Amino acid sequence: MARLPRLAIAHQVHHVLQSGHNRGTIVQDDADALEILGMMGNAAAKFGVAIHAWAVMPSHFHLLVTPESDQSLAAMMQALGRDYVRYFNKRHLRVGTLWAGRYRSALIEAEHFLLPCMVFMDLHAVRSGLVESPEDYPWSSYRQHAGLPASHSLPKLLPHPEMWRLGNTPFDREARYRELVGAEYGAERADQIIDAIRGGWALGSPEFGARMQQLTPRRVSKSRPGRPAKLG
Repeated sequence: MARLPRLAIAHQVHHVLQSGHNRGTIVQDDADALEILGMMGNAAAKFGVAIHAWAVMPSHFHLLVTPESDQSLAAMMQALGRDYVRYFNKRHLRVGTLWAGRYRSALIEAEHFLLPCMVFMDLHAVRSGLVESPEDYPWSSYRQHAGLPASHSLPKLLPHPEMWRLGNTPFDREARYRELVGAEYGAERADQIIDAIRGGWALGSPEFGARMQQLTPRRVSKSRPGRPAKLG
């Protein structure tokens, strides 16, 4: 079966996943993490992609972003992937591919899935056994959203409007987000998040799927075109 093209729709939130080849290491130390984060920020600014959240793991990274155009995200990821491979191979005296093929992405209905996706990403290092608490992991955007000091220069975040629903002041929003992460908010939706990113589907209500289907000829769900699957 022919591989479907990636979903890419301007002004919609996308959950992006890029993995290392054969689950290999893409970040060996803090210097690598700082380099890839710097490149993320530069590529996002150059190609018109707003970064809402991020998490860099040893073998892969996640992003929540909104592109300005249908082509913005692909251009950003192409530049990031190319430039980082060049840096990584030179620094670590290696040759060949670094990535497990092309990146994966899923459309996200922000009202229902933005915060669950953010919590999912910020708890990834805890689930993987790298740290005991999300604030102990320096390579996610948790500390930025939780109002905690960061010891590194990190990509500039553009908070999604959905974050404003957490409180009237930055302090209120940061405190509420810490509560959501502590309660593992949206944990019951983890399987849906994983399934959507693996398949490249739209993640949200049937109504959201129907709206997205009107914007692209590429089918947005596992069901037949124009009939988004119910995600519950």
